[in-house]
Amino acid sequence: MLNAVERKIEQFITELDDKEVISLYAKLPHGKRLRAKLILKIAGSSLAVVKTAAIVEMIHAASLLHDDVIDDAYTRRSQPSLNALYGNKTAIMLGDILYSKGFLELNNISIEVAKMVSNAVVQLSLGELKDVSLSKKFNTDKEIYLKMIYQKTASLMEASAGAAALLADKETQSYMRYGKNLGMAFQMIDDLLDITVDAKTLGKPALHDFVEGKTTLPYIYLYETMNERDKHTLKSLHGKILSESESLWIKKAMHSSGVLQKSYAEAKVLIEEAIVLMNKKGEKSLSSIAMAMIEREF
Repeated sequence: MLNAVERKIEQFITELDDKEVISLYAKLPHGKRLRAKLILKIAGSSLAVVKTAAIVEMIHAASLLHDDVIDDAYTRRSQPSLNALYGNKTAIMLGDILYSKGFLELNNISIEVAKMVSNAVVQLSLGELKDVSLSKKFNTDKEIYLKMIYQKTASLMEASAGAAALLADKETQSYMRYGKNLGMAFQMIDDLLDITVDAKTLGKPALHDFVEGKTTLPYIYLYETMNERDKHTLKSLHGKILSESESLWIKKAMHSSGVLQKSYAEAKVLIEEAIVLMNKKGEKSLSSIAMAMIEREF
């Protein structure tokens, strides 16, 4: 069924009748298509479902194009990012084109689905702005971090599951809760991987988030465990290029304080709740997707 989604995306791109856009889109890595998989597993493979999955993946791709520009990221999934290859202006405009085409095609699905997905994109954009603002200083407020990752990452996952439930005439709230929990946990574990996985596996430098000014959950928890001198040191390193000894100091502190396990446990609670919700609905395949999320190596 994912092949049908890929074909539909290609059709949408071809309809733009622009050789440059077609060429640029072909250079984007596809990723795991997690949002499309959720939609298909919840709602089946009717034309409306396949179109919705394709639209959501185009919107997700657009958000990543903008994200790479914002973060000055020059790799995406271990490949050169589009902004690295062709510059920020091209990456931004391709993102705008994908967003615009996605919104145009949403009008052909249903008003309810269009509203749900469009609202998620509003939240996503607000989350991106908040992420930029938060990068200017060391954030110690966990609730601010959680709201930001909900908006930036989980809102589109939530809307994907909710839109699929609407298309399948299923009760939406449980599926939206599932999608939200999945998105929150996905981002939390991604934040952990930035600290624990080597640069080659990660496809970007280790501790890249911290260097870019992001204060993710492990750093917030680490700060809470530190004495005043270490707190000052940690804050002084925020948003700066780290030496090997500085990176090692942070990693050792993370491991010795137990904050990595604490952060993982928090993500695991969200996943376990999502699994319970889907088991009650008899959605074993959705439970399996959630389980795979917390079984990732870190």
